[in-house]
Amino acid sequence: MKYLPLNPQIFIDNRQRFTAKMEKNSIAIFNSNDELPMNGDALLPFVQNSDLFWLSGIEQEDTMVILYPDNPDPKYREVLVLVRPNELKEKWNGHLLRKNEGEAISGIKKIVWLDDLEGLLQQWIHLTDTIYLNTNENDRKANEVPVRDYRYAAYMCERYPLHNYKRSARIMKELRAIKTPLEIEVMQKAIDITDNTFRRLLKFIQPGVMEYEIDAEIWHSFLSQRASGPAYGSIIASGDRARTLHYIENNQECKDGELILMDFGARYGNYSADLTRTIPVNGKFSKRQKTVYNACLDLHYYCASILKPGISINDYTEKVGDKATELFHKIGLLKKSDIKNEDPENRAYRKYLYHGISHHLGIDVHDLGTRSEPIKAGMVFTIEPGIYIEEEQMGVRIEDNYWITKNGNKDLMKNIPITVEEIETLMK
Repeated sequence: MKYLPLNPQIFIDNRQRFTAKMEKNSIAIFNSNDELPMNGDALLPFVQNSDLFWLSGIEQEDTMVILYPDNPDPKYREVLVLVRPNELKEKWNGHLLRKNEGEAISGIKKIVWLDDLEGLLQQWIHLTDTIYLNTNENDRKANEVPVRDYRYAAYMCERYPLHNYKRSARIMKELRAIKTPLEIEVMQKAIDITDNTFRRLLKFIQPGVMEYEIDAEIWHSFLSQRASGPAYGSIIASGDRARTLHYIENNQECKDGELILMDFGARYGNYSADLTRTIPVNGKFSKRQKTVYNACLDLHYYCASILKPGISINDYTEKVGDKATELFHKIGLLKKSDIKNEDPENRAYRKYLYHGISHHLGIDVHDLGTRSEPIKAGMVFTIEPGIYIEEEQMGVRIEDNYWITKNGNKDLMKNIPITVEEIETLMK
């Protein structure tokens, strides 16, 4: 890992939060992700299972976390399973964690080697009534590959068919949505790295620069600040390409007079930042660009004013739609007749704003959390309204990350330049 060691109390607290939700005399088993093939004999870069990382902080492959709070032997109530270090494998692929290193990262005192686990696990399973197994229940998942969690669930159900099985994902969706102050500290570090990078870009961008050159500057800046890299594929979209929401080709020239929409964020300590700014390639907004940008910024600030504990995402989205309708009429995008005759299921403003306004953020960029229940204190959301005008070949989006608290929300990106004046001054 490139980042500095995290506070293990993050993971100690997370495990305590999870075990408090478990049924009496139950065991929960979590697996790391698979190492996935690329081509030939190559593997894709390993990415840890987000739930296992949330519980342990361990990024190494072939790892397990086992939680059995009612185990008659207290030393086995939480167990970290690691692959046994192998001299030959380390010569090829590098260092494997020792027991003391696993304990220092996770705060778990009992470490078991993977090749010693089977006999112990069978004893524990025979004592329990309920087994919690994990699967990916992110609402946006697109998972066609039979990954390890699903294979392991099938194996366990076949081997121990008479036990009561529960879904860990139900608990995870509730808990991971609520960020602890220690988690916010790590997210703030990812955000600060992203802030520094954006300021660097404001001095770098000028007419003639290629989108991929900007992408390269982002990578350089992130890695030089100990980030693992981007939290997702950076979107560097100049001109009309800004209307493509997930544009990642990043291969065109940024031209004089265009706006450039940049959606990027650092990953630090496996937590994500998610920033969007739209800036003029030549450093100066035109009159019309400024009008549209400020309308988007007004909508952004309105979103921030109503995203508070107790509101549902549906109500929030409807209120944002009302405000967007007002602003889009004001800047000449919508006529009164458009608004009067709109389809309630496809409102008029959707022609110019055709995506969601906010999503959960954390270890995953689209993090776990409900979209149907009222928002709770402790959640972290993006706020990212946009205005996309096909006839003007223009796209504007402005995105910050907000921590929802009992006293309202806190903009974790409040120090990042956002106004027309701030951006133009720094681009001089």
